[in-house]
Amino acid sequence: MDAFVLETRDGAVATLTLNDPDRRNALSTQAQWDAVVAACERIRRDPDVRCVILTGAGSAFCAGGNVKDMKDKTGIAAGSPYAIREGYRAGIQRIPLALYELDVPTIAAVNGPAIGAGCDLACMCDIRIAGERAKFAESFVKLGIIPGDGGAWLLPRAVGMSKAAEMAFTGDTIDAAEALACGLVSKVVPGERLMDEARALAARIAATPGPALRMAKRLMREGQHMRLDSLLELSAAFQALAHHTPEHGAAIDGFLASMKR
Repeated sequence: MDAFVLETRDGAVATLTLNDPDRRNALSTQAQWDAVVAACERIRRDPDVRCVILTGAGSAFCAGGNVKDMKDKTGIAAGSPYAIREGYRAGIQRIPLALYELDVPTIAAVNGPAIGAGCDLACMCDIRIAGERAKFAESFVKLGIIPGDGGAWLLPRAVGMSKAAEMAFTGDTIDAAEALACGLVSKVVPGERLMDEARALAARIAATPGPALRMAKRLMREGQHMRLDSLLELSAAFQALAHHTPEHGAAIDGFLASMKR
């Protein structure tokens, strides 16, 4: 069986591709969840990576969970209520934590439908851009379940509480244009240009000094739950570190040299 997550590198940019196009890249098995987490952990340990692109093979980004498993009470739906709870904690719930804890920026290049857990997977990334055929749905309620992978935390931070509530309470699907209008994605491009646009954005990010990039992301993450005074203290400490990095010195030299031209 082919690897569920294909990883390629282009300089400081890592691209992760969900690789089960026949099943629309559904996230439905422990092996698949483990593969995503393992890829994140490899990248987190690699100081040479400065940006990550996440996309899907074939026509879909990620179709979410396996509905047949829910019907048959197998896979993620197997066992007692306690077993299901522990299965979520040891399984798919490790993915939002792994992506959230990545020190480098992440870009979701949404090439097609992102449904249920697929919509939440896109929201786990820092930046989302979409092809014109992308669709999004927080569709759990239509199956009589709730977002078990963190969607209730992720989606309101992406689109605001009102739009998140509308999506979560109706389960309705929105197209790429509506996703752009509500802020779920920052750009919509023709499908054939999606990966070129994602790579160009990743290259601009990766061209910035690595230590400052990682600290800037950490500050934005901490700012989601910290008081302002606490964030200012952390910012001062990070800035002290940044002022003493070789990358800062090189950037200053380059800036001053450009001013003399």
